[in-house]
Amino acid sequence: MTSETSTLPTSDQIRRAPKVLLHDHLDGGLRPGTIVDLARDRGYAGLPETDPEKLGIWFREAADSGSLERYLETFAHTCAVMQTREALTRVAAECAEDLAADGVVYAEIRYAPEQHLEGGLSLEEVVEAVNDGFREGERRARAAGHRIRVGALLTAMRHAARALEIAELANRYRDLGVVGFDIAGAEAGYPPTRHLDAFEYLKRENNHFTIHAGEAFGLPSIWQALQWCGADRLGHGVRIIDDIQVGDDGAITLGRLASYVRDKRIPLEMCPSSNLQTGAAPSYAEHPIGLLRRLQFRLTVNTDNRLMSGTTMSREFEHLVRTFRYTLDDMQWFTVNAMKSAFIPFDERLAMINDVIKPGYAELRAEWLFPKVAPTSV
Repeated sequence: MTSETSTLPTSDQIRRAPKVLLHDHLDGGLRPGTIVDLARDRGYAGLPETDPEKLGIWFREAADSGSLERYLETFAHTCAVMQTREALTRVAAECAEDLAADGVVYAEIRYAPEQHLEGGLSLEEVVEAVNDGFREGERRARAAGHRIRVGALLTAMRHAARALEIAELANRYRDLGVVGFDIAGAEAGYPPTRHLDAFEYLKRENNHFTIHAGEAFGLPSIWQALQWCGADRLGHGVRIIDDIQVGDDGAITLGRLASYVRDKRIPLEMCPSSNLQTGAAPSYAEHPIGLLRRLQFRLTVNTDNRLMSGTTMSREFEHLVRTFRYTLDDMQWFTVNAMKSAFIPFDERLAMINDVIKPGYAELRAEWLFPKVAPTSV
C-alpha cells in the first residue's frame, strides 16, 4: 500500500503543518481586545466599537469594500494605538504567539516605523521595541510547546519621502532582527521608481528587499519593481496573470514579463483572502494562484492582514484545499517555496527545510498508517 498523499488534509492537519509566512503586516494583525486595551490606555476615542468581538467584525466588514484605498483606511485605528514602546512590544509579542499557535515556524513581519512616531519615539526606538516584542513572543511560544522564528521587514510608505531613510535604518539593524526592506501603500500614482535611491542603496549594501507590486495596479507596477528597482520578491504580484493568455482550446501563452518572472523564479507573495477584499481577484476559484500553481511559478501563501481579513495561515490553506483540492504535498510545495525565498542566510533556510518543514509534513502524511486503535473486546 502506498502513502495516501492524495487525501485532502483535515483542518487539524492544516493547523499542525509547518507553515512559512513572508507577507504579513504587524499593524494588520492585532487582536481586537488588544486594540481596545491600548486605545483605553492612550485615551484614543476614535474606535468605531469598544466591544472586542464587534470591533473585529467592523474591521472585516470595512475591509470588504473591493477597494485597496478603502482597505488601507482601516489602518488608521491600529496605528493610532501603536505609538508607545509598550504598545509596540505587546503587539509584536502577541503576533509571534498567534502565528506559532497556528503552526507558523518562520515569519517575516513588516511594518512602517515612520507610522509610529506620534508618541515621541525615534525610528530606532520603534525598531528596538518591535524586535524586543518578537523575541518575547518567541520565548512565550516555546514555553507553550511551539517553535517560531520571526524576522522584521521595515516598510517605507510609497506616498511619503522617507524611503532612503528607512532603507538605511533597515541596513543598520540587519544583524539585529531586521531581515529586509519593503515599500507599501496605494500603488496608483505612486510607482516604485519614486524611491530608486533607496533601492540602489540597498543593492550596494547587498541587502534584501521586496516591493508591493501588481496588487491594485497592473503589469507596469511589476515591471518597474523588477527591471528598474531590482526587487528580490513581489508583494502580491497577482496581476502577472494579465500577461498570461489562455486560449479557447486551453493552450496557455506566457508574455515576456510573465516568462521572465517564472524563469527567474521570482517569488510571488500571494494573499488570497486579501486579494478578494481589495478586488484583485473575484473569488477563490478564480484567483490566479490556481493557474500559476499549475504553471510552476514560485508561489507562496500569505495572510497580508489577519485582522482585516479575519484570517490565519491555516484558514488561507483551508480555502485553497477546498477550492483546488490541494493535498499535503501541495502545502509542502508552497511552504518550501516560501522558505527558499526568505531573507535569512542560505544555510539557515536549508536547515529549516530539511530539519523542520519536510519532517513535519512526512509525519502528517504518515498518520494514516496509525489509525485509532479499536477498543478491546470484553
